[in-house]
Amino acid sequence: MITAPVRCFEPEPPAETSPRETPATGQRRKGVPVSPTRLVGRICAVLVLLAVPACSAGPSDRPAVAQRGEQQQVPPERGSPGPRSLPPLGPQGRQAIDWHDCTASTRNELDGAEPAEDTRFSCARMSTALGSDRMRYGGTMRIALLRVGTGGIPLVVVNDVRGEPGTTFAARLATRLPEEMLREFTLIGVDRRGSGESEPLDCVPPADRATLTGFDPQAESRSELDELLDSARSASNECLLDLERRAQTYDTRHTAEDLEELRVELGVPRLHAIGRGEGSRVLTTYARRYPDSVGRMVLDGAPDPVLDPLARAKNQARGAERTFDRFTQWCEGQQDCALGDPPRELVQRLLRKAREAELPTTAEALRPGEVIRAVLGGLTDRSSWPRLGAALAAADNGDATELGSFVRDPVPAPTELDARMITKCNDTMVRLPPERATDVVRQWVNELPLFGGLFAQELVQCSPWPRPQEALPSPGTGDLPPVPVITTEHDPFLPAQGGEKLANSLTQGITVNWLGSGHGALGRSDCVTGIVERFFGEGSLPAPGTTCPA
Repeated sequence: MITAPVRCFEPEPPAETSPRETPATGQRRKGVPVSPTRLVGRICAVLVLLAVPACSAGPSDRPAVAQRGEQQQVPPERGSPGPRSLPPLGPQGRQAIDWHDCTASTRNELDGAEPAEDTRFSCARMSTALGSDRMRYGGTMRIALLRVGTGGIPLVVVNDVRGEPGTTFAARLATRLPEEMLREFTLIGVDRRGSGESEPLDCVPPADRATLTGFDPQAESRSELDELLDSARSASNECLLDLERRAQTYDTRHTAEDLEELRVELGVPRLHAIGRGEGSRVLTTYARRYPDSVGRMVLDGAPDPVLDPLARAKNQARGAERTFDRFTQWCEGQQDCALGDPPRELVQRLLRKAREAELPTTAEALRPGEVIRAVLGGLTDRSSWPRLGAALAAADNGDATELGSFVRDPVPAPTELDARMITKCNDTMVRLPPERATDVVRQWVNELPLFGGLFAQELVQCSPWPRPQEALPSPGTGDLPPVPVITTEHDPFLPAQGGEKLANSLTQGITVNWLGSGHGALGRSDCVTGIVERFFGEGSLPAPGTTCPA
């Protein structure tokens, strides 16, 4: 046996660690550096141990993955420290957040969802640093929070930046979860930066906002796309002037930092959380940056971590087309589906009418882009399909008011376009030059006629926006506890294959596939909801590849 010599080197003095609030006291403290002498001793001890030969009993015949009931057990690779176990739930912590009752206003936002009579909602604002580089950004931002449930364990809910604010989504989710879960946990909904009540962005000029939201999704000529690029350029210029240095802080990376600040304010050692859709990327980014703070996490739908942003956007458009086909199949089998013609033909007819301003509402006529966005919005929730069918039929008969309700807020307010566009552009490195943009839009419109142009245009909108300094980190990490990743077979935003790839990229990702339709399965599938409840409450892991019926 040959033994390599062990040598020790004098290390450089360690840098002082960055300040962090401690949950117990809320005080700022600085890390205590280890002395060079002690560090040398530790390094030598480790090297000496590594130099000692190990004994082995030959190759093992055990399977790579063993299951015991619902519990997945993954034996460690030889020489590795082994996978992390599921973190405990407690302790409950000591919150430093000043909550106030907001039950009445929250109930008004839920649009038909009926909370239990005794359900109470509380709201708060949390201050967080504008950016991790305080010298560069300076200042703070106020993040809106909502609390519902009587349990002692905080469970944070992070939604997509597209659609309704995270606080509203958390309140709606609470109406769909078992009462037992709300007695053990308290849901904490978060409005992401620039959305909802978290200092909402309102920097895009109204004329440009109307162009960007209403632009014809089937426009493919260079002259037509120049109009879209002009509005995107004008919107970018105004937002950059208005936001100044803050503009680059509306992104997934800084939202992950907000979650760490929230963990500290909640006074808990680990963050237990649910990420829905693109909000899942916030949690995987958080896990990469704060691995020691990760608690039990569930990802309900997730972007594909393998595809580049261009291919990912096209795959999203393809998923929307497939979900619309599923809607068509449902409509053909329903006696109360009000559509006389095949849905695709009807939508194409509505687009032609919209180009001629012939889709009147109680306000202004629907524009072509709003027609497609309304259809996409209706597809996100399977329970909304009867309403979507009726709205399409009414629009065809001369009243598009109900169809417009899928995309127009009845209360005049800035749309989510500003936060969605800026966050999306800050999260992607892709910038399409005009020539390339024309080719991409034309190809996608021809291949995916309903939704291809819409998703391509969202990439075009980022062309004038500055590229981020660095790309988002890949979600894979070497030391995470088990994470269930839920996929939905017919998701109009995030195809199931993306969630499966994400689960495979995590060290202990577990795929749960719901065969249903819509965006997000939690609270819509009893099977999925039961799995999530047992995961958080009992620490029970689903078997890999679990499938829940539609």
